[in-house]
Amino acid sequence: MTTLDSVAAWKDAKRYWWLLSPMVPPLVAWSLWNFMSTGHGAWLWGAAILIYGIIPALDVLIGTDKSNPPEDATQHLEADRYYRLIVALYIPTQFAVVAWGAWIVATQPLAWWEYLGLVISIGVVSGVGINTAHELGHKNVAWERWLAKLTLAPVAYGHFFVEHNRGHHIRVATPEDPASARLGESFWAFLPRTVTGSLVSAWALEKERLRRAGHGVWSWRNENLQAWAMTVVFFGALVAWLGPVILPFLLLQAFFGASLLEVVNYIEHYGLLRQKDERTGRYVRCQPEHSWNSNHVVTNLFLYQLQRHSDHHANAMRRFQALRHFDESPQLPSGYASMLVLAYIPPLWRAVMDRRVLAHYGGDVTKANLQPSKRAKYLARYAAA
Repeated sequence: MTTLDSVAAWKDAKRYWWLLSPMVPPLVAWSLWNFMSTGHGAWLWGAAILIYGIIPALDVLIGTDKSNPPEDATQHLEADRYYRLIVALYIPTQFAVVAWGAWIVATQPLAWWEYLGLVISIGVVSGVGINTAHELGHKNVAWERWLAKLTLAPVAYGHFFVEHNRGHHIRVATPEDPASARLGESFWAFLPRTVTGSLVSAWALEKERLRRAGHGVWSWRNENLQAWAMTVVFFGALVAWLGPVILPFLLLQAFFGASLLEVVNYIEHYGLLRQKDERTGRYVRCQPEHSWNSNHVVTNLFLYQLQRHSDHHANAMRRFQALRHFDESPQLPSGYASMLVLAYIPPLWRAVMDRRVLAHYGGDVTKANLQPSKRAKYLARYAAA
């Protein structure tokens, strides 16, 4: 079969199922509408039920899909503008739902548990929005990169645009990377380390880039400041409209949304370490073996196939619809939606994941990215193996 025949014959079976990726804001909007219609506060917990209950259950029921698009079809698949539209669709509904949540806080009497449910639901929209920004920010097209910064505005995490692309992708799976979790490190220890480390790194990266270009760091050219300014404008407009009463809500939903990003970061590289080349003393090039992968269908459909993270790090410019499964990449036992619940509970997480890290390195714990404070404990426990 010729290349043209291969392209014509192959069809993306998930073509319309990818529309689930921008469906999170509309689904949360539906929950808000039901709350306004019925007055039942349970509707404000709709997003929490979706990500902590429905999606994990569907992952178990529907299972995995390891199929890859044929290489002959990849160029045509990546050029299809339909997939770019799917990503861009997330943004207007994201802003609308965050604004609606703020309006509810300002105008509706809420019990504390209703307020908490609303914070989590809107935070889910903002957190998944970081994944949308992640897909857009890796591209060379100027409008996509600007949309990436815009998408980060509701979650007040604009520095992610700089740090992820120019920091994390360079240092991934090394002790120097604040977004790569170490074996023995709990999520609750990882969270403050990654938040502060990523912020410091993003500022340093922009400072150095601007210095080389002959500009000061306090410049409109600073991409951190550009992205943060979008947050100030968005939050400022909502406060001007609805009053300062909404400001704590906006900050809380942003914090929860950012924590969703960071728990996914925690999952993606836990314990994995790029070894150093003995000849050069430098870390080896990032390979599929340096990221945890998952082929669970439903979570992938909701997250622009983020779980095929190994291919993403090996080929950062590849668009979500063309990401591939690699047999050599370590596999998670379930999708991200299930694993993040385990990550919140360190003993359960260690019981499930530590042995998988050890198995990935053939029992040699010295090859793992070890938490310094737990290094002696892990060496004592596993050195014999």
